[in-house]
Amino acid sequence: MRQFKEQFMKIIFLIAACTSVLAVALICIFLFANGVPAMTKIGIWDFLSGERWRPSNDIYGILPMILGSVYVTAGAIVIGVPIGLGCAVFMAHYCPKQIYGVAKAAVNLMAGVPSVVYGFFGLVCIVPMMQQMTGRDGSTMLTASILLGIMILPTIVSVCEAAIRSVPVPYYEGALALGATKERSIFRTVIPAAKSGIVAGIVLGIGRAIGETMAVVMVAGNQARMPKGLFRGIRTLTSNIVLEMGYAADLHREALIATGVVLFVFILIINLCVAALKRQDKQ
Repeated sequence: MRQFKEQFMKIIFLIAACTSVLAVALICIFLFANGVPAMTKIGIWDFLSGERWRPSNDIYGILPMILGSVYVTAGAIVIGVPIGLGCAVFMAHYCPKQIYGVAKAAVNLMAGVPSVVYGFFGLVCIVPMMQQMTGRDGSTMLTASILLGIMILPTIVSVCEAAIRSVPVPYYEGALALGATKERSIFRTVIPAAKSGIVAGIVLGIGRAIGETMAVVMVAGNQARMPKGLFRGIRTLTSNIVLEMGYAADLHREALIATGVVLFVFILIINLCVAALKRQDKQ
């Protein structure tokens, strides 16, 4: 009976694993089967490097959206990484035990807040603040970067803290024994030892930022044009899909699916980077 249960559970786990792989495979087949022909019709170079997106005139260039996604993600990383890494170091080495539980729960709660709630917060709080500071429309690239920087904090803090805590204690204590200060022991010994884990956390944060949709739609301005500065509106790849897919048809719809293919390739590259970092860490 025991052997039968073990075989039965193996089959269940195998079915679950195959279902996951099959789901990913079906998504890939759908995207590439519908998106690649659209790229061919439009012209791959014209599609990827075109600066104008005008579906009414059958002009489909997604370079403004690619640059918008890259710029917003870069801004989020500039804002979120120093704060997230500093918070991870504090929680791992400086946080008193009395408040650690509260701080950890707050970080976990941030990870569970829906994207639309973040977007509403940005629309009600950050956009008016930026409007008062700049004297123009507050739905800008900088606003989206600030909001995404806040949204990626839970990912960066959780992964970086786990990486820092995984460093053997003798590394830290040995540095102290040699006369280094606490700060020097952390930043010259512990942080380098946890480098691969920290970089993996940052890369995961990049994946969260580049794939975000609803929050960016609510605060970025959604203007399908080449980015012209921090205080101008932009449109990202995800925003482009969600804003127009509801009424798109024919080549327009296929072009949006092709936009999803480009986004999928970006996410795939990010996941491969995380896998490579984990493999390097194991070696």
